[in-house]
Amino acid sequence: MLTRSFALVLFALAGTAGITVPAFADGEGKARIAMIEIQGAPTERPSELAWLFGPGDEHTLHDYLTALARVAGDDDYAGVVVRLKDAELGASQVEELGAALTEVRRADKKVHLFSDAYGTPELMLGSYADEVIAQDGAPVSLPGLYMEEMFLADTLAWAGIKADMVQVGDYKGASEQMARNGPSKEWDQNINQLLDSMYGNIRAPIMAGRKLSADQLDTAMKSAWLADSAEAKELRLVDSVIDLTTLSDHLKAQYGKEISWDSTVLVPEDDEMTGMDPSNPFGLLAKLGQEPDWTPSQDSIAVVHISGPIIDGESTSGGGMMGGGPSTGSRTIRNALEDIRKEDLFKGVVIRIDSPGGSATASEIIWQGVRRVAEKKPVWVSVGGMAASGGYYIAVSGEKIYVNPSSIVGSIGVVGGKMSMTELYKTLKVNVVGRGRGPMADMFASNSTWDDADRAAVRAKMTDTYNLFTSRVSGGRKGIDLASTAEGRLFTGNRAIEMRMADKIGGLEACINDLAEHVQIEDFEVMHFPAPRPFGEVIEEALGGFVQAPGVQAPRTGPLAGGTLGVVREVLGDHAFRQVEDDVRAFMLLRDNRVLLMNPRVMIVK
Repeated sequence: MLTRSFALVLFALAGTAGITVPAFADGEGKARIAMIEIQGAPTERPSELAWLFGPGDEHTLHDYLTALARVAGDDDYAGVVVRLKDAELGASQVEELGAALTEVRRADKKVHLFSDAYGTPELMLGSYADEVIAQDGAPVSLPGLYMEEMFLADTLAWAGIKADMVQVGDYKGASEQMARNGPSKEWDQNINQLLDSMYGNIRAPIMAGRKLSADQLDTAMKSAWLADSAEAKELRLVDSVIDLTTLSDHLKAQYGKEISWDSTVLVPEDDEMTGMDPSNPFGLLAKLGQEPDWTPSQDSIAVVHISGPIIDGESTSGGGMMGGGPSTGSRTIRNALEDIRKEDLFKGVVIRIDSPGGSATASEIIWQGVRRVAEKKPVWVSVGGMAASGGYYIAVSGEKIYVNPSSIVGSIGVVGGKMSMTELYKTLKVNVVGRGRGPMADMFASNSTWDDADRAAVRAKMTDTYNLFTSRVSGGRKGIDLASTAEGRLFTGNRAIEMRMADKIGGLEACINDLAEHVQIEDFEVMHFPAPRPFGEVIEEALGGFVQAPGVQAPRTGPLAGGTLGVVREVLGDHAFRQVEDDVRAFMLLRDNRVLLMNPRVMIVK
């Protein structure tokens, strides 16, 4: 028998199944223009229920890249308009989309970018277009690159907490936010060279695409830290300023003919959506009871996603009291890799990584799983925004590593420790009595700090992990100089190529297509892993979070979001809070994992 809440969920989901995309208006003698709208943040992989209800309005980065490839390969298109609707693009995503736009232009088709607001990522993307169009009155901002780091050692001391941390790798820096009140000389050097590279990767495409010298761009940035569309046009950051309602007329003047819009390019021609009839409740329930069939029907490339912190056990989809994003579980990935290994129709595998690392044991387990697959079929790696620490540990398991210029890679180092609550307990008048059996039983007691012997023992174990890490790197990256790349150093993708930490500049699409050519397949499917779960499991997880006790499942936004953390979010703002939140999430892993391969730094380009 269906509960009322479950029935309501079914009804709401069934209502989304009938979403359709309007067909383009064709006409003889008209210029056929593709319209691709990017709204919000493109996801790395399809939603878990896309197999059942279709993609709806949510599209992956791969969807957008595939759509642009269709435009480039279809002679019926004269051009494409990419419309940004509150898009949230990372620097590496801009670079992948930019590469696809470049291919469209090479096919002798025009690329137009339209947005009603321009920030740094949007202007970067505009550098790959023939024309950058701004809504009349739109805000335009190109302030530069700025970040703030919060060092919490004094704050924790005030609260009666001491972060007792050990790291192997002078440039690692992962423990410094909790354990220091300011950056070490090594971390300061590490993060400054990284920012220099990132800033260069922002400026280079804008100067090339907008045909600006370094001095001209500097001049533009001095005014465009806060400007409007008219001023941005004078500064040569945008080309045209119009109202959206006149876009057709604007393009008609350029193409010399009427415009025929095609908004179906994001929908594959063979997409059958769900095949469900929402008016038939019994057919709907039968469909919902099915297991997703995630087996290939022809030669295929499997894409395995490593997203977010790397943890032991099962992957998570995010949420919870701190509202964090997804995490990658070693058991989930190993099961997916084994399924791929057994299926002969998978001719090659791409490991797509966007992760700051996490559990050392989970990273090693996934590394072993990738190498097991590599015994039967080629495995290549595509790095999105980041493959740092444990993420890079997994990356070196592949035969080739593709990076974007602004991908962050490296952080070959180890951090571990515990939080000592001694002074907090005294302040709260809490008397903690510990009891243990065994010579090292109290190593991670919450009411004590380590002495020199304890610290030496911890460092010895962590050094073993570091040595294993570096052996994996040197084994996977022949000729790499660990003296200049290890000990926690971070690099952008273009520098990683120079350091022999990666092989080629290119995004996910380039990696997939090059791998397909390598294994000599032309007509192939791309399937994303981990495979989607059955509908019941997804709903159970969603409702399980909903029915938790009050105070456990807190709202994501608003002054009460996450209790005390919600207040901190409101005070600091979302961007600053992300830095604190991700570090807290990382160090919460220390409850179950004593050694981390983690570099929990978040770079947001705005």
